[in-house]
Amino acid sequence: MKPLEIAVMGAGLIGRRHAERVMSEPGTVLSAVIDPSAAGRDFAQGAGIRWYANFQDISIEDRPDGVIVATPNQLHVENGMELVAAGIPVLLEKPIADDVDAAARLVAAGERAGVPILVGHHRRHNPMIQAAKQIVDGGRLGQIVTVHGTFWVAKPDDYFDIAWRREAGAGPTFVNLIHDIDLFRFLFGDVDAVQAMESHAVRHHAVEDSAVVSLRFASGVLATLNGSDAVAAPWSWEATTGENPAFPRYDQFCYQIGGTKGSLGIPDLTLWTSTSKPNWLEPLAEERVPYAAADPLCVQLRHFCDVVRGDASPLVSGREGLATLRVVEAIKRSARSGQMIRLSDVSAFPDPQKV
Repeated sequence: MKPLEIAVMGAGLIGRRHAERVMSEPGTVLSAVIDPSAAGRDFAQGAGIRWYANFQDISIEDRPDGVIVATPNQLHVENGMELVAAGIPVLLEKPIADDVDAAARLVAAGERAGVPILVGHHRRHNPMIQAAKQIVDGGRLGQIVTVHGTFWVAKPDDYFDIAWRREAGAGPTFVNLIHDIDLFRFLFGDVDAVQAMESHAVRHHAVEDSAVVSLRFASGVLATLNGSDAVAAPWSWEATTGENPAFPRYDQFCYQIGGTKGSLGIPDLTLWTSTSKPNWLEPLAEERVPYAAADPLCVQLRHFCDVVRGDASPLVSGREGLATLRVVEAIKRSARSGQMIRLSDVSAFPDPQKV
């Protein structure tokens, strides 16, 4: 089978990770890097790859089979729209947009044109998460009651030298917690309501450096997320999963899932269950659930290739990306207003088919 020609738009941190995987995957060829910056040009030249400042600079005969968009959040809709208009399948990094209305327009445009949009919530592709979902759906935990997630990291000062990371549409809620929210939706279903608080007391940027979120799911599950990019700690997805070797790894947890029959820690998939009717005075049995580890970015890339060839539908479609973004938007509204925000407020969240 002929390798697919995949271009990467945006040569920042995540864009370069995507480019590396496209170059190493036998079924793909990195056809171009699209980035107007000098750093993007230098990266392309260093890798021996064609460089373009803009997608429109690529001639029709040289256009790729698919494009991975890893530009700043604020540009996702603009970039996605031009690829949909060109009829090219797109893997669009999360969040699908920094605005719900704009995201809905992009989803609607893709559906009208019949151009698939795969949103880069790559953690869903992680075999560990797939194993966790089997445990949750298989009933080994009983009725899921409550969930907790922690994202505590200390981003260095130079991380914020890039202006968009200090501006609206960035911040740990949009950039980081959106991953956790998407996984919680994948594992526990639709969110019914949220309550949130944010603070920027450490750096005083326009965006928050810390957020505390409560979520109520339609199933009745209650969840909390505590996130900060200004805390020195080992409790985060990045620090515990080993997914990205650039981060130090610690033998700690980032999620705890609690049910009436047992509980599960993530990422180590330690399962705690009772041998009889649960009783807080009785000891729990400890079991480590095995799974075959794999790089979720590579798994996602292979899935994107199947989508490009028409052999699969996106696991995380534009609609799924929009649904997760709606939760994030509700969190931001709750933090601003101090009120609980219900996701059933349809007037606040447009349906892409009505746009």
